[in-house]
Amino acid sequence: MKLMTPILAATTALTAPAIANAAEITLDTQLQNYGGERAYLAYYLTDADGTYVRHLWIASGKSRWWQHLRNWYAATDGAASEIAGLSGASVGSGRSLKVTVEVEDALINAGYQIHVDTAVEHMADVADDVVVPLDQASAGQTVSGRGFIASFTFDM
Repeated sequence: MKLMTPILAATTALTAPAIANAAEITLDTQLQNYGGERAYLAYYLTDADGTYVRHLWIASGKSRWWQHLRNWYAATDGAASEIAGLSGASVGSGRSLKVTVEVEDALINAGYQIHVDTAVEHMADVADDVVVPLDQASAGQTVSGRGFIASFTFDM
């Protein structure tokens, strides 16, 4: 019992700062009714200069199609280590996807952007289907995509 208290205190001291420095961001995407195969989507962050920072989520059933998520793939070379624990199934025509991810507080209101690349087999690949600033002013605002995404919103 004497050993348990210091272990618990040390564990709490190490994990509490990490939890306090991250915000939960909910990404809500509605796809167009495009009449094709299921869509793959890659969500990621870039800095103000457009340089890749990190992955947020990937909706993709098979890694062999990742190369069609052009900008994300070019930045990561499709590295599986980039998506560990942050992936799910592809999304059908007209369907929606809602996921919650953690983003470091320091990245919010600091010039970073959320990007979404999309691809559908036997159809187009759309790099930067959505690009939106990761800031309080953009949170809750619905934006239209340039390709397969009908609408995108994120909330903090």
